[in-house]
Amino acid sequence: MFLRVISRPLMAKVKQTTGIVGLDVVPNAREVLIGLYTKTLNEIKAVPEDEGYRKAVESFTKHRLKVCQEEEDWDVIEKRLGCGQVEELIEEARDELTLVGRMIEWDPWGVPDDHECEVIENDAPVPKHIPLHRPGPLPEEFYQTLEAVTKNDVPKITSSESQSKE
Repeated sequence: MFLRVISRPLMAKVKQTTGIVGLDVVPNAREVLIGLYTKTLNEIKAVPEDEGYRKAVESFTKHRLKVCQEEEDWDVIEKRLGCGQVEELIEEARDELTLVGRMIEWDPWGVPDDHECEVIENDAPVPKHIPLHRPGPLPEEFYQTLEAVTKNDVPKITSSESQSKE
């Protein structure tokens, strides 16, 4: 038992490089991530509970923290989270922690309910070198489905495969 506890860190896989220029390997990435995620969860408590930003940050941070606490190996953490290498996750967690502090400072949720925003309409033509990014027409099936849904009609099944399932 004693030898397993002592030798486990020695037998762990060691990452040689991240393969990303400027991003060094962090040998204790799991511990760093756990610390950053814990700090983020503590700081986000200053944001009102009903704000979407807080809910989103708490949700993904709790999930990532749970994975880091459950897994010892950096490789398994990377695979379970599916969001890049642990070193990239560290950078992301640091950035999120910085953003939490700035969001608290900016207080975007502190806008009074009766606040009115001035809408500025600009009818100036768009220069020719700037693409307009207008979406193309929707397929005819979309309009047929929309019409059927608005009439509360159930569209008829036309595929022989779908009919055989029933």
